[in-house]
Amino acid sequence: MTQTATLAAPEIIRPGPRPATPISEAIVEVISDSGEGAQRCGQSLGAIAARMGNGIWTTEIIPAEIQPPARSVAGASGIRIRIGSGHVTNGGDQTELVVAFNEQVLLGRVRAGELKPGAKVLLECMWKTHRDPAVVVSYMKTVEALLSDGFEVYEIPMEERCRELVADPRKGKNMFVLGILCNVYGLDDELAREQIARIFGKKEAKVIASNIGLYEAGAAWAEANLDFKYRIPAQKSTVPQIVVNGNTALALGVMASGMDICAMYPITPATSASHYLSEAFEKIGGLVHQAEDEIAACAFAVGASYAGKCAVTITSGPGYSLKQEVIGLAVMAEIPLVVVNVQRGGPSTGQPTKVEQGDALSAIFGSHGDAPKVVMAPNSIEDCFYSVITARKIAETFGMVVVVLSDASLSTAQQPFPRPEFSESWLAPPVDLTPVPPRTLAYDWDAVTGLSRRIQPGRPGGMHTVTGLAHDRASKVAYDPAINEEGLRARSLKLAALQKTLKAPTVFGGESGDMLLIGWGSTMGAIEESVTRLRAEGLAVSSMHLRFLQPMPSGIREILARFRYAMTIEGNWSDKPGDELIDEDNRRYSALAMLLRARFLVDIDCWSQARGQPIKPGDICRATREALKRRGVQS
Repeated sequence: MTQTATLAAPEIIRPGPRPATPISEAIVEVISDSGEGAQRCGQSLGAIAARMGNGIWTTEIIPAEIQPPARSVAGASGIRIRIGSGHVTNGGDQTELVVAFNEQVLLGRVRAGELKPGAKVLLECMWKTHRDPAVVVSYMKTVEALLSDGFEVYEIPMEERCRELVADPRKGKNMFVLGILCNVYGLDDELAREQIARIFGKKEAKVIASNIGLYEAGAAWAEANLDFKYRIPAQKSTVPQIVVNGNTALALGVMASGMDICAMYPITPATSASHYLSEAFEKIGGLVHQAEDEIAACAFAVGASYAGKCAVTITSGPGYSLKQEVIGLAVMAEIPLVVVNVQRGGPSTGQPTKVEQGDALSAIFGSHGDAPKVVMAPNSIEDCFYSVITARKIAETFGMVVVVLSDASLSTAQQPFPRPEFSESWLAPPVDLTPVPPRTLAYDWDAVTGLSRRIQPGRPGGMHTVTGLAHDRASKVAYDPAINEEGLRARSLKLAALQKTLKAPTVFGGESGDMLLIGWGSTMGAIEESVTRLRAEGLAVSSMHLRFLQPMPSGIREILARFRYAMTIEGNWSDKPGDELIDEDNRRYSALAMLLRARFLVDIDCWSQARGQPIKPGDICRATREALKRRGVQS
């Protein structure tokens, strides 16, 4: 954004006629200082649109600090809402309309290129009459620069109008803005009032009434002062829908799976899953245990699983690193365990509030010695729910650790999906306390599958020692080379046994072509949207998404053979071929590309981003066109 020195009063757009323009989708952002409620405003907007029948996807914008300085670029806190007439699977490309509570929180979004050229900017205007001259200068310069760069700026007297209704405008602006946005996009007022009543349902009636009044004031201001209005066609779903974020979906999956224990230590961005469980789990007989640290949380979960039913521990990258040794104990003792890792930027404390897919190799290989684990990656908010149910089943059936790799993009994003219809098959079976047949060995490994019967504590005739040391079939500590190798073989065979049950991944787009894009986890929606766009341009591009990273299903080799080229799309680091020192002898590939190249001995390229932001369909399109162009393929 070009800055200018002049402080002449900028020419702000004035209101005019407001015909409702039909559009297929909109991408909106609400940005504020931390604590001003921008995220609640955006979540409410998305929920109202979803109840009307629109597709939505929300992406939270969270500062790294718990209490960042007010009016700072780094302190921007907010949310992006994508509303569509059909199913929406990702946050989309650039923002078309942004509401900012001050000009500083807006600057970071502008500098990062998050706003579409010519985007509409609705800006709180209290700062142009602020008592601090430096604030006035900052505001005026920013507005002038925005206009100079082609943005449409609309000044909003949020503070002034909210003060007429509440004593503390800072606690009312978000509902005032919700009224503006519902008016702009033609959302239903009655549904909005119901949403506000739901948000503040635990408060007094006067609090609900006050917030509805703020909403109505915002809608009235927009009707009287803005010169644009849109209508996004909606299609009511024929089946009941729920609107939750990925962490809530994970928590619901924990409850639906029949697991009774969740042990964890708070860590961003995984903590909200435990918040939900803390409110709801006890009602169905579950227990949330907050341990003193990550290691203790994992040990508690392993102990609970050993006692009878599978338990889950939920964490993020740094916490997963701390859990590694106890995870190794569960592998060696063949105790079922589900570990949810809501990935974030790393290494170390890295970017605690930003998205990254950096933990795949750690989940698969992280441990001392050979410790085979199943590694799954949900590809949508709905899949967060079902992946946990599947993980519990696999953990108990195979006596293994199952790692579920969600990430910060899924954790806070909201999306509607069909309300799950409960099935008895989801639940864990009752704890088996029947007598163990005489001469049964604690680890009677099957020669083909590596599986052995699980013996819970308390079963008559099943007494044995559980140890993390190398042991024989009777669970006696053993240092004999052949016995150690026998245990390693059995634990590895479990992965092969599971792999034989997995279906081949499906291909999105054509079954063959020039380029196959391959992804895993939260990138699926953006990848498939980019494939749709590229195919509309005449390019023979398809995609394949992996839900299991270990073991990988059969059929991948045959799919790769049907395409001239393949390229992974990932949210982690890979060296850029254009860098001066990088060549084929030293280039570091992204995680999935490394795994696929090693597994199938195929020259698979990679394109990745680790910018702390969800990958955009437009960026994938550009990267794919460039990759095809380098290979002489044109549309």
